[in-house]
Amino acid sequence: MVNSEAKADAYSLAVPIEIRFRDIDGMGHVNNAVYLTYFENARIAYWRAVPGVRSRRNLDYILARAECDFRSPVTLDDRLVCHIRVASFGRTSFAFEYLLRDGPTGRVVAEGRTVQVMYDCAARRAEPLDPGVKAAIEQFEGRAIPSRT
Repeated sequence: MVNSEAKADAYSLAVPIEIRFRDIDGMGHVNNAVYLTYFENARIAYWRAVPGVRSRRNLDYILARAECDFRSPVTLDDRLVCHIRVASFGRTSFAFEYLLRDGPTGRVVAEGRTVQVMYDCAARRAEPLDPGVKAAIEQFEGRAIPSRT
């Protein structure tokens, strides 16, 4: 098994996640649907961290796919950190990967992946990923991002 600290080091950003009382279900742990909100919070923090990609015009995308593998239950007492990175580029899309851990223990609680498609809302169609956005992401990540074409 891969050490969770080493695994976390492969991600470009670590975002603290606040567990709210409303996140907890009748079983006393975070409801499964809330994990996608945690991933969304990490995406927001990611865009705030990437220099040069602040323009909303460059970031018109829709969420096309969301996956979450649950590894361990989360309670109100846990202190979560969501690690996020861009995993790949497509012609009109890109994929984020997530590693959600309990910060103090390093225990992996979930892993996820989302696919975002660049989208022209007025024309109602996918559009190519902006080369400037790709370049800014690669610079932030400090590595070349593989393409799936």
